[in-house]
Amino acid sequence: MSEWKETTLGKLAEVQTGPFGSQLKNEQYITGGTPVVTVEHIKDFLIEDFVYPSVTCEDKNRLSRYILKSGDIVFSRVGSVDLSALVKEHQDGWLFSSRMLRVRVKEKLDTNFLSYYLRQPSIRQFIINISVGSTMPSINTEILKSLPIIYCSLQEQKSIADVLSCLDARIENLRRQNETLEAIAQTLFKHWFIDFEFPNADGKPYKSSGGAMIPSELGEIPEGEGWRVGTLGEFTDISIGRTPPRKETEWFSINSQDIKWISIRDMGDCGVYIVNTSEYLTQEAVNKFNIPIIPEDTVILSFKLTVGRVAITTEEMLSNEAIAHIKIIDNCLNTEYIYLFLKQYNFSSLGSTSSIATAVNSKSIKSISILLSNKHCVVDFQKNVNSIFRKIKLNTKQIQTLTKTRDALLPKLMSGQIRVEI
Repeated sequence: MSEWKETTLGKLAEVQTGPFGSQLKNEQYITGGTPVVTVEHIKDFLIEDFVYPSVTCEDKNRLSRYILKSGDIVFSRVGSVDLSALVKEHQDGWLFSSRMLRVRVKEKLDTNFLSYYLRQPSIRQFIINISVGSTMPSINTEILKSLPIIYCSLQEQKSIADVLSCLDARIENLRRQNETLEAIAQTLFKHWFIDFEFPNADGKPYKSSGGAMIPSELGEIPEGEGWRVGTLGEFTDISIGRTPPRKETEWFSINSQDIKWISIRDMGDCGVYIVNTSEYLTQEAVNKFNIPIIPEDTVILSFKLTVGRVAITTEEMLSNEAIAHIKIIDNCLNTEYIYLFLKQYNFSSLGSTSSIATAVNSKSIKSISILLSNKHCVVDFQKNVNSIFRKIKLNTKQIQTLTKTRDALLPKLMSGQIRVEI
């Protein structure tokens, strides 16, 4: 087993700041050229793919000093200064913006090892602590170069990174499975309730087989008992969450033994099912402020600021006042139907593009027009999608288990407390 050494990042890697604003202005951005990475593109310590902002080939050549290579690590320079991401092979040749810093390792460090090292909660907090700025935290090349680094032999670094990468690969595979499964469910929903090609009595597609249609406020819908248009508020019980006074910190918690309290950001980080929250509320807060408890298997919807995020709860939870809880009270609806309906709903129809973030409220959510089918059709549809949602839920639980395992191993592997075979 190799010995561990301690030094600073600047002795093991080059740190480069992004181009100054005068070098790359907003009006020079295009769609579909060479992508320019900024902090908004970092998620789960990786860079999400995108097409805007991008630059032309001419601008890329002019800004060649700021080109990224596979294995580079980018950091947010302002704001969330603890955020970093590893550049993947297909992102080789991209650029990074003025709001970012680039770290390019030298021969003594494995880039995957360093990426995991920088993801440790203790290291992220250290970076926050050494940042400057009273209102907006920021870091620069010299600050990042001063970051302490503890490392072992290159061979052992690669072995450590391989263990963690294996867990991440399994997590990513399950996430992709869930995306595919949800897309299948959305396709089925569209086929049945938008194209109206659900099976008729003979098992043939209803509309294309000559099924009778009648006009409605949503356009033509199938004729027959049970098919009708109503509002979401007629067939569901809609409540909204609540936030205790922020200055009274005793009501808020990060203890997992307390009650999970959902924010819009939490909804942005989850898939179909929401499992984790960044904050919790105490039972005393729930009692004192009469905070509504969201039952398990309830569809929730963000309707303020960021409008239209949808998820399903996996246990009794709480939320802030920007999130609506949609509880079913009519047996012609089910959780899966409500979720799929809201995922494809055009929320801009509730207000103008400029005012949508403020125009939507609980009243407008209740007034959303929704199609109800006959009970037989709803039951048959639920039978078709139940197995899909069960698999998504199972995958979500496996993701949580693997994530906890990886996060528990991370600091122990990075400190040498647990050693790996070389």
